Amino acid sequence: MTNSNDWFASIVEDFVKYLSIEKNRSLNTVRTYKTDLELFLQFATNQGIKQLSDLDLNTFRLWLADQKDKGSSDSTISRRSSTARVFSTWAFQKGLIKTDPAIRLISPKVNKTLPNVLGQKQANTLMQTASNMEDEENSVAIRMRDHAILEVLYSSGIRVGELTGLDIKDLDFSRCTMRVIGKGNKERVVPFGQPAKDALRTYIDESRSEFMNDKSGNALFIGSRGKRLDTRQVRRIVTSAILRVEGAPEISPHDLRHSAATHMLEGGADLRIVQELLGHSSLATTQKYTHVTIERLREVFAKAHPRA
Repeated sequence: MTNSNDWFASIVEDFVKYLSIEKNRSLNTVRTYKTDLELFLQFATNQGIKQLSDLDLNTFRLWLADQKDKGSSDSTISRRSSTARVFSTWAFQKGLIKTDPAIRLISPKVNKTLPNVLGQKQANTLMQTASNMEDEENSVAIRMRDHAILEVLYSSGIRVGELTGLDIKDLDFSRCTMRVIGKGNKERVVPFGQPAKDALRTYIDESRSEFMNDKSGNALFIGSRGKRLDTRQVRRIVTSAILRVEGAPEISPHDLRHSAATHMLEGGADLRIVQELLGHSSLATTQKYTHVTIERLREVFAKAHPRA
């Protein structure tokens, strides 16, 4: 008995190679596109389609409508429609289909929400709480590691995937910089502050060896089993740490990145410098943080001005 996806398995594989090799997309992006494409082609198969030449615009529209009916958010549907367009154009350029049916596929408008950010006092409290080595909930080695993770995320504003990809050799303590590999395998050098440097030194000198085994390699941040920490583990570390800060919102590692960017802008940093530090290819992506600072200004005005 043949599987229903036999006809498109090799197509998906070729598309993944195109994204990885020719477009130089990150591992996470490739994985997401692959999942989206498999969902679409499985839906198309259920609609009676057995070859790419049978695809038309209506098939793509029906798929997105089905995703909406199943409860997918507008942002998810927008991303999947983007996957569909990229795949359709690739298939057309490869000569696998005679037309590009998804070129007229319209993405739903996504309501842009302001990112979650900590106040500067909350961020300082988070770091101070994390630096408390007398807390008995975890071992001292784990507390040192987690403190270093939090300091690096907030100090540098790097992505959680960039953090977990760090090796020891990527750190330059003499210059307080680190080399990170961002989206599209683009390399950049990012500075970090003195508190992050101190926390990293403490972790490397006094804690990291307790996690190491033959699986550790040169990974900077290591888990209890000796392997490189993954993004999910870092998210748990951040979630657990923020619970100890009274009045602070629930945040993710990416929210610490938002906080770092916002606080730099509030401190007078130039927008293009922040763009470079964050590794944004477009200035428009960085500009959303200016909206955050304006909103915070409005909040302060509303609370403090007698005629607000």
